Amino acid sequence: MLRFAPSPTGLLHVGNARIALLNYLCAKKNNLKFLLRIDDTDLERSKSEYTDAIKEDLEWLGIKFDDCFFQSKRMAIYNEIAETLKKKGKLYPCYESAEELSLKRKIQLKMGKPPIYDRSSLKLTQKEKSQFSNLNKKPHWRFKLSDKEIKWIDRIHGEIRFEKLSISDPVLIRSDGTPLFTITSVIDDIDYKISSIIRGDDHITNTAAQIELFHSLDADIPDFAHFPLMKSSTGESLSKRLSSLSLREIRESKIDFNVLNNILTKLGSSLSIDSIKTVNELIDEFNFLNFSKSSIQFNYDDVFRLNSKYLKSISYEEIKEISQKDFTKEFWGAVKSNIETTDDLELWLKTIYDKKFQNKIIQDEKEFLKIAEDNLPDIVNNETWSIWTNKISDITGRKGKKLFMPLRIAITGMDKGPEMNLILPLINREEILRRLIS
Repeated sequence: MLRFAPSPTGLLHVGNARIALLNYLCAKKNNLKFLLRIDDTDLERSKSEYTDAIKEDLEWLGIKFDDCFFQSKRMAIYNEIAETLKKKGKLYPCYESAEELSLKRKIQLKMGKPPIYDRSSLKLTQKEKSQFSNLNKKPHWRFKLSDKEIKWIDRIHGEIRFEKLSISDPVLIRSDGTPLFTITSVIDDIDYKISSIIRGDDHITNTAAQIELFHSLDADIPDFAHFPLMKSSTGESLSKRLSSLSLREIRESKIDFNVLNNILTKLGSSLSIDSIKTVNELIDEFNFLNFSKSSIQFNYDDVFRLNSKYLKSISYEEIKEISQKDFTKEFWGAVKSNIETTDDLELWLKTIYDKKFQNKIIQDEKEFLKIAEDNLPDIVNNETWSIWTNKISDITGRKGKKLFMPLRIAITGMDKGPEMNLILPLINREEILRRLIS
């Protein structure tokens, strides 16, 4: 089983979506179940509206999860395991404040030492602990790492090693009793039999500590794959709190989910993002060997470029299903080369079929448009534009833009767009005349 474990403290951004997709593709490729875990132990910042948004975003991407649970409902289990670890001597109480810990790190750095916790709390006597208790000072609890080397074979980074005490003993329980991600995640992964963990490489240090925690709880170690974090095109880190490149923003831009899926799952790989594939096709081609550990950037311009390319390539039946709009095959054939997003369909539907359409008559072109009105052929089809403009040209001597542009603006209200020989047959003759003279 694999899992995606977002915290409902903000909107999902493209970096979160990428990890969700990679987990989903890997699960389905290997016929494993996919689990959604809501990491909502931070009750103050977790919001139900963000949970709803997470589920909506995953559904839009085509991701279906087999089960879902909330960490906030499992607090009794976390507390029970924490007490077991305390009895085993694996957790020890610490009383330093955040300011004191910060000062220690600064001193260590000035001395040229790594800013690793010095384990001074392990030297506290029972009397000193009682004194802290009498002062109503509650401890936070750290997990005591062993002196053994921690190593594993990562599916992206290869062999990763941490020498003894090269990382600090991690805090597992806050002073208010709240369990932190490091312990809750391990407990959940054990209980739900998570076999593979796919996440960002900012978690590599966490993984080192968690591997020891798995050992302490006599559990099997999952397979790990740490993908490089995605950054914006300017190199900035993505953040849910800032809603940077959120899925909601992209959905509102009317980007097709297939386009976003392809970009997110192929960035940093040997696969071309220009070949747009369905979710099922992406599942078939998923392979860890396709990916490198190099950093990657998400470029919004690529999204719009590929979205336009994708929409231009799909069939009439496909665009009808995607857009949920009513139009003819002839309409799609006429406008598809000018479509960037599905919003453009609405623009051209209104431009072509709105009987209240108001044109942009250029005042000094009224005489020219009267000639155009008088010479509009009785039958309007795909050949009308050529016949009509040739005749107008013979009468006025105009050619090129001076001939075509006033007609295009009068009929469509725009100075560019689909080919006029395809547009004219979609507008009946009476409507064309109305637009020329109104």
